[in-house]
Amino acid sequence: MVAQRSTRSATLDLRDKRLGKLQHKRKQITLTAGVIIAVLVIGTILISTDVFDFSSKKVAAQNSPAETEPSEPRFEVADSIALIPKEEVDEKEEVTVQTPEITAEAPDPEILASIPTQANLIQYEENAPMLYYAQSGDSIGILAVRFGVETSEITSTAPLPEEGFIPEGQLLLIPNRLQQTSSKLKLFPDSEVVNSPSSIDFDTNAFVQNAGGYLANYREAVYAHDVMSGADIVDKVAKEFAIHPRLLLALLEYQSGWVFGDRPDNNFDQNFPLGIKLDAVGLYHQLVKAAGVIESGYYGWREGTVVTAEFIDGWKLRLAAELNCGSVGLMQFFASLYRFEDWSNHLYSENGFLATYNRMFGDPWLIAQQYEPLFTPDVLQPELILPFQPGIVWSFTVGPHAAWGAADVRAALDFSPPTAEPGCHTNWTWVTSTGPGLVVRSEDGAVVVDMDGDGFEQTGWNVIYLHVGTADRIPVGTWLEAGDKIGHPSCEGGISTGTHLHITRKYNGEWVPAEGPLAFVMSGWKAKASSENLEGWLVRGEEVKTASIYGTPVSHISR
Repeated sequence: MVAQRSTRSATLDLRDKRLGKLQHKRKQITLTAGVIIAVLVIGTILISTDVFDFSSKKVAAQNSPAETEPSEPRFEVADSIALIPKEEVDEKEEVTVQTPEITAEAPDPEILASIPTQANLIQYEENAPMLYYAQSGDSIGILAVRFGVETSEITSTAPLPEEGFIPEGQLLLIPNRLQQTSSKLKLFPDSEVVNSPSSIDFDTNAFVQNAGGYLANYREAVYAHDVMSGADIVDKVAKEFAIHPRLLLALLEYQSGWVFGDRPDNNFDQNFPLGIKLDAVGLYHQLVKAAGVIESGYYGWREGTVVTAEFIDGWKLRLAAELNCGSVGLMQFFASLYRFEDWSNHLYSENGFLATYNRMFGDPWLIAQQYEPLFTPDVLQPELILPFQPGIVWSFTVGPHAAWGAADVRAALDFSPPTAEPGCHTNWTWVTSTGPGLVVRSEDGAVVVDMDGDGFEQTGWNVIYLHVGTADRIPVGTWLEAGDKIGHPSCEGGISTGTHLHITRKYNGEWVPAEGPLAFVMSGWKAKASSENLEGWLVRGEEVKTASIYGTPVSHISR
């Protein structure tokens, strides 16, 4: 009897199939292992022969912000970017016209993705002349500094003034020397940064009360002023520093929500509402510090002493020469608080500072159309005389220097009366008016004379006399003629180590540098600034008076 094959054959066939699959898998594993070994061998050979340089910064692994070494920047943007470590830059780098270059690491794609496109850096086309339309307040020397060229290299189809302002809108041809800079997008108008004519009809207290936020009920003790409301503190800083109250309110709302929001739920926002860490707490100190930073950028751009933005980690970015003073002032404020990637989002993103300003007050550029330009080529300083009586010899003690507090604009001059006593003491020598005008402020050691007589510090020419003593000080509302008595020099109002007079000027709410297109001229003596702090000269023809804090004979001057 023949055994049936069906069951046995099926079993053998199944076993053969399993053995076949197992052999196939073994072959695949063997082949894969061979390929991996071959790749490793080839890679080792390539590395040893430097065909691929895995130590190159361009292919280095990107660390997350938490993994970055403290001594290294958390970001770089593009190769050969104009971001410079602070420790590698000389302290005078800001006034130089050539920007050093460094090789930077490739940026983290996630960081780049978070930066708005408007913040992208500009790479200018090499050797191509740049077309530039003059802005209000431009002068030939300052433009040469911003663009990094000689004044003789700037040309135009219309005549260019050697001194004074270039007409707004005049087309200039300027060689390209800047290479890579920030975006040239203008962010904010000048007239909404300085306390310009646009602030005349703005009621800070009414706005704050209508907003109904934490600021509406805020009170703070300010030295020599007892307890002040939040709105009064804003107005005080705006008036003294000549900075726009709307800008201060918008920064306060954007940084901490004080204007529309409730009491902050953390101590930092309560003590430092603008995000500026200081030894002293409170709103007043925050606003004073912010005003100083903003105006140092604003006027540094105006005077040509600032050409870069410096970030909180010490890195610097060359600013596009096409920017206006107002934009630079705002850029400097946020650069003082943040690194580049955060700075970019605060300035250029949809939810950045400008969006907050628009929600609060409307488009600043539309507002500015009614009030700009603040300067025109036909603006001239009125005729002024030295601020003391004839025949009395004073000392020219300090050349062009900061106009007010931390605002770094070289707009003021200092004079000391005749005395045999050093330091602060009572002095009965008279300070007199340099020209005609209406006294619109007389308090805290300051006297402000409005030369157009309309009663507003925000319009036309104003002369500010600081450190005028309380005794015999001229009252508000008095009309003065040139040479009329104002008061006596003292140490009142601000920080002073000796009895003296600090005198400066404003035009349309903007501090006017003592040297430049609208140089400070009194009794024919024209101010000249020095690169050294506190130094400078007064020049009249061939006569020269040299500033001296010691009152040496070379500084003696009289009317």
